Amino acid sequence: MQGTMKTRKAPAMQRAFVCAFAAMVSCVAAGAGEVLYNGIALPDAWPPRRAKLTREPANIPYLKGPPKVIPIDVGRQLFVDDFLIADATGLKRTFHTARPHQGNPVVTYDKPWEREGRSPFASVFSDGVWYDPVDKLFKMWYLGGYLKTTCLATSKGGLRWTKPALDVEKGTNIVMRHYRDSSTVWLDHAESDPKRRYKMFTTMRKGSWRLALHCSPDGIHWSKALAVSPAIGDRTTVQYNPFRKVWVYGLRISAAGTGRARAYREHRDPVAGMTWTGKDTVLWVGADKLDPHHPKFPKTAPQLYNLDCAPYESLMIGLFSIHQGPSNRECSRLKIQKRNDILLGFSRDGFHFHRPDRRRFIGCSEIDGRWDWGNVQSAGGGCLVVGDKLYFFYSGRLRSAKFWDGRGSTGVAVLRRDGFASMDAGNQGALTTRPVRFKGRFLFVNADADGGEIRAEVLGADGKPVAPYTRANCVPVTADNTSQTVTWRGARDLKPLSGRTVRLRFSMTKARLFAFWVSPEASGASHGYVAAGGPGFTGPTDTVGAAATRKALSTPARKASP
Repeated sequence: MQGTMKTRKAPAMQRAFVCAFAAMVSCVAAGAGEVLYNGIALPDAWPPRRAKLTREPANIPYLKGPPKVIPIDVGRQLFVDDFLIADATGLKRTFHTARPHQGNPVVTYDKPWEREGRSPFASVFSDGVWYDPVDKLFKMWYLGGYLKTTCLATSKGGLRWTKPALDVEKGTNIVMRHYRDSSTVWLDHAESDPKRRYKMFTTMRKGSWRLALHCSPDGIHWSKALAVSPAIGDRTTVQYNPFRKVWVYGLRISAAGTGRARAYREHRDPVAGMTWTGKDTVLWVGADKLDPHHPKFPKTAPQLYNLDCAPYESLMIGLFSIHQGPSNRECSRLKIQKRNDILLGFSRDGFHFHRPDRRRFIGCSEIDGRWDWGNVQSAGGGCLVVGDKLYFFYSGRLRSAKFWDGRGSTGVAVLRRDGFASMDAGNQGALTTRPVRFKGRFLFVNADADGGEIRAEVLGADGKPVAPYTRANCVPVTADNTSQTVTWRGARDLKPLSGRTVRLRFSMTKARLFAFWVSPEASGASHGYVAAGGPGFTGPTDTVGAAATRKALSTPARKASP
């Protein structure tokens, strides 16, 4: 087009067309007016701008005005909000928290280089825990020593970890020696250059704190900094949003009225995205009045210490590290750790996070002698899908009289797959979805119906059941399983309804429903995102279904109780 159009000599109508086309391309490139995979239409001005952050809970636009028809072809559909629900009678939504592994910590400071600096450290400070499908290994990058190095540990099953002797600093598992604070490692499945398969965004000291981007083919041998950002706050992190194909820079800021908070910067190119001016960033999110207060310092207002985000199935998970005090000065005086607990948020547009449950998803123990006495922090990548469970890696710090902010180790907490929230029925209940549309053929549910049952039916535009997909014809689901096929007598599959607008109604008796999805394959592959991966998955999405669960069952992770 550039070789054939010469706008300077073109007639007025042609010039107008070219200008309009250029404007349209510019809007698309910036994400303006974009319609997402789930039917959500973003406003023309994106990301949204606000004058200030407040302590009022966020308004979630897509929950106030959901799409008239919701496409459900991407991922398992979770019940963390009412986005998918038109009616729920006789049901109660229950949120669930992760359970710490009995063998925690799984990685601790037992090497000389992990004792360098002011205090021993072997802890994820975001960093990253990923499953590498090429090497078929779990890989953990973590802070070694106090702000001294980044190290690598590996595992076959995710619970028992090895610190390999590498060649970066011979005989150690150090992959980079640098004065660092927060860091994020990302396994970039979309990267075409094998030398840039892994990306590390690390905060380094160069006058002020700045973000440096390094790349690696294997997570061991890292390039020099490909880009360095303007000045940032020390706990800045970076995530990839594959739903919109943008890198999101969560910039640590101090905001009037909320203290520690986040500004937002997005860009499709991770290198170009490292350079910005004030107009390229917007205020994003902070702690609000519903966040928990420190039980011993109740007058201290909570702040958002960190936010790690990851794509899981059909939405983005936000791991909110909520700081509840006391101040660093008070911690030093009292010889205690600050309290940071991990709470959850969920986003269907990648920017607005709904936070319906303010309990501690993973919290501090504040028990003397425990590795997780205080300062709990999440890992980059969010979580890993290991069979029918999710593994959340996190760090905690031991209380010490020598240096209040030291002695960090890493543990793992476990949750049922899709187990963030369930819709629960007692004697009887029913859930009806909003109008949905799909291209798949097989309906699946993640449900606990042991001792009860779940039946599904399909409703047409008139609200009446579509034969033969009726409740009476449905073979009841009566087991507790994270992937169960729903079938109907007289129907091979849902193919006749492909592309039609319908509603699904789930009738439940003494059962819990965690998720549903319609798959193109009988294997139950959801084609949703699997966060930091897991055994059996070959890329960033679930394209294999039941095969991943079988693979996980054969790994050493299943031999140790979580």
